[in-house]
Amino acid sequence: MSAPAPLHFDRQQGVASATGDWTLRALQPVLRELRARLGALPADAHWTLAGVERLDSFGATLLWRAWGQRWPERVEVSDEQRALFGEVAAAASSPLPVAPRFTVLDAVAALGTALLSFGAHLADFLRLLGQLLLDLGRLLRHPHEWPLLEISANLHKVGVRAMPVTALVGFLIGVVLSYLSALQLRAFGADIFIVNILGLGIIRELGPVLVSVLVAGRSGSAMTAQLGVMRVTEESDALAAMGISRTIRLVLPKVAALTLAMPLLVLWTSGMALFGGMVSAWLQLDLSFGFFLDTLPAVVPIANLYIGLAKGAVFGLLIALVACHFGLRVAPNTESLSANTTASVVSAITLVILVDAVFAIATRSIGVP
Repeated sequence: MSAPAPLHFDRQQGVASATGDWTLRALQPVLRELRARLGALPADAHWTLAGVERLDSFGATLLWRAWGQRWPERVEVSDEQRALFGEVAAAASSPLPVAPRFTVLDAVAALGTALLSFGAHLADFLRLLGQLLLDLGRLLRHPHEWPLLEISANLHKVGVRAMPVTALVGFLIGVVLSYLSALQLRAFGADIFIVNILGLGIIRELGPVLVSVLVAGRSGSAMTAQLGVMRVTEESDALAAMGISRTIRLVLPKVAALTLAMPLLVLWTSGMALFGGMVSAWLQLDLSFGFFLDTLPAVVPIANLYIGLAKGAVFGLLIALVACHFGLRVAPNTESLSANTTASVVSAITLVILVDAVFAIATRSIGVP
């Protein structure tokens, strides 16, 4: 059962008395009943709030609306209550802010802001790339300064640890692609051409792009978050204070490791996808594994494998550069960390798709039987 409403009305004397706590928390259980009772009171009732122990803006607003947004002819309130009712009345009388209209100038300003932001990102990206080239030249002159331990650790994180998930996704993609292709090829009696479709599609296009999307979401975001946390905790500033280059110790190992690991991951994932396609073709079209393996080199030239591995290396380089770029732009707050991590993944995937389109145009006459 709900508590009784803290409102009493003496019909003989026409006095409405508010008692107890008129706060949001206290009135919530009896709010519906209280609204009904307030609406049933006569407009000329005499009000007294002497029994009110606590009054907040919610309770004052409730009473002010019941009074028709004006003071009753007879009301007994304390000075503190009167001041609170004055604030509520002022807030009720002030007009609501009108949302500004979106004009052509606003659109031009938004476009200009986006272009300036893109230009700033591009300048920082080129600055990071130039610094890496300078550091690479220094390391070539001083081979003993190569951060081999950092490169090895990053190679394990972005390469070896990514093998299970890439193998699973590659195998399932191969199964799905083979299953859908088999449904169409069987209708035309062209079952053997499933080797052409799977081999060319997976080795040349699907394998590198699929691995890049997975790596951008897995390793790219981790790189951005790691560098961002180091920015938040000022660890990168501590390295600079000690005279240690953060690009050599933090950025270069990540870029080198992902550039080396991506072709290997592409080869691994493409192999698992072809294995999944073989399993599905054997179950759907009764094509043996031996026939699939014998036909694959004949219908898919070796140049496609080279193109796929080259895509993997380029995609790995771009993903690592984008991830480090956004990681170094993190401001010392958690909101900036989450925003830059999200931007890193989206930008890396978008850049991979754009570069893949450039690869497709540049190599359109290579490796096609």
